Amino acid sequence: MAKPKLAIVVGSNRRDSINRKLAEALAKLGAEAFETSFVRIDDLPLYSQDLEAEGSWPAQADRLKGEIAAADAILIVTPEHNRSIPAALKNAIDFASRPHGKNAWAGKLIAVTGTSGGAIGTAVAQQHLRMIMTNLAGAVLGGQVFVTFKEGLIDDRHEITDEKTRKFLQGFIDQFAGVARKFAS
Repeated sequence: MAKPKLAIVVGSNRRDSINRKLAEALAKLGAEAFETSFVRIDDLPLYSQDLEAEGSWPAQADRLKGEIAAADAILIVTPEHNRSIPAALKNAIDFASRPHGKNAWAGKLIAVTGTSGGAIGTAVAQQHLRMIMTNLAGAVLGGQVFVTFKEGLIDDRHEITDEKTRKFLQGFIDQFAGVARKFAS
């Protein structure tokens, strides 16, 4: 059986994002289990239904929808902004769910995680994201995966330097891969 195709969406468009670092580390942990690609969201214009009505749907949105549609599973790694998800991520979610009747998220296996410097990681953002993705008919993997980021947690080779955190995240990726294989068959 071929490896499931995993599309990783990073909810931050910041160049030195700690969530990008976490996503790269998770991709490395899942290299044996997944064929991985990263989905770009930083080039999308601001979503408006006028784009649908005027026939000016952006090519970037078509690319995004195509990458989501081609994946067997989606991993969303998000920061928390004001106790919710970042605007860039919500914008990408909206584009991939539109126009009505052409929701790329429907039926996709989705896992959610994220990191921040705070003690509860991105718990509230993940809760909001789970609610949104479930509403869009995504099959959201259960369980909570909160990561408190500390300087040096992930090195320049995308290796997780803390053994306890690495084992925890390897277990998360292994569980996700197992469900993705069952989901894809």
